[in-house]
Amino acid sequence: MSTDLEELATRAGRELEEATAQEILRWAADTFGSRLCVTSSMADAVVAHLAATVFPGVDVVFLDTGYHFAETIGTRDAVAATMPVNVVTLTPKLTVAEQDARYGPRLHDRDPDLCCSLRKVEPLNRGLGGYDAWATGLRRDESPTRANTPVVAWDARRRKVKIAPIARWTQDDVDDYVNANGVLLNPLLWEGYTSIGCSPLSCTAKPGEGESGRAGRWAGSGRTECGIHN
Repeated sequence: MSTDLEELATRAGRELEEATAQEILRWAADTFGSRLCVTSSMADAVVAHLAATVFPGVDVVFLDTGYHFAETIGTRDAVAATMPVNVVTLTPKLTVAEQDARYGPRLHDRDPDLCCSLRKVEPLNRGLGGYDAWATGLRRDESPTRANTPVVAWDARRRKVKIAPIARWTQDDVDDYVNANGVLLNPLLWEGYTSIGCSPLSCTAKPGEGESGRAGRWAGSGRTECGIHN
């Protein structure tokens, strides 16, 4: 089965490269049905909104790490209350208090790789178990590490099809879609944050003047990804 999915993903990546985001998601919905989900960090609801236009009731998976800003949790709740989607919240096996007791406080400062593995990667891997495909909001213009993101690819680590329907979009495209459709945004975006993750300053900060949108993530550490997408 996974071999068939891998071949399907490779072919779709080529054939859908120039397709619109809605066309990519329509293909995904037609191909996978309820075995498709959308993941969202709740920085905005763009991909969730796009998916709902072609697949009302789609599962929108959110990782509640226990470290989120209140505004992020509020955005999740607003998406669940106002959009035709099914928000699925995933949580780590350990609470923050349990993690502190086992590994010591502020693990995110001392060993961000381990913290992200425990609070993001493992819960996502577990939560995706019931799906054959997942759609994300990755864009090529976000950072050099994402510059070659395919619109459809094979996620070899998870043995699933990974879909990035807005991979070719720019920030202007995102802004235009948000304005045209009244899409929910995390209020922190209005405060100068451009990429929103966990709340500790070592995880999410406002980027400096002229820095890229993801420069505020793990600032000063040389780290660029949490492990979900690499």
